[in-house]
Amino acid sequence: MKPYEEWQKMVETERQPAEHEAFWDAYFAKETEAYRTILTENTGKLAGTQGELADRFGMSAAEFAGFLDGVNTSLTKEADLEKLTADTKLELTVDFEKLYYNMHKAKANWLYTLKEWEPILSEEKRREITKSYRQSGIFVREAHVGRNDPCPCGSGKKYKNCCGKNV
Repeated sequence: MKPYEEWQKMVETERQPAEHEAFWDAYFAKETEAYRTILTENTGKLAGTQGELADRFGMSAAEFAGFLDGVNTSLTKEADLEKLTADTKLELTVDFEKLYYNMHKAKANWLYTLKEWEPILSEEKRREITKSYRQSGIFVREAHVGRNDPCPCGSGKKYKNCCGKNV
């Protein structure tokens, strides 16, 4: 079984609530350490086989496939997770700004609040990305022109007698 399939099977396994929480707590601890390492290195480059990278971050091949699933949209070129095997050579480049934004999107506050972000993105840049994320979720309803409102074309007529006549 390929690592990503194994990861999906692990995630979908039925567990008691306490086991479920323990599974995710253990995974999130490993994920946090992996991000700390990546941010500390400050290169954004990951190279090696899938198995080597999993060992480097203290994860099983399946757990690392799950990690890749989470970071994939923050890479300059996404990896094809379905085709990954332990021997697949990977050369990945993390886009730190995308990663920071996507951590907000995933509501992973334990990741976007890491102190390791400080040398990578200035506080101003982090605020800007946070603001951008927050604004992306705001729905703005466009103004509606009523039948009896002045026509937006500037003719001075009511909309129903001008541009809205044939609507």
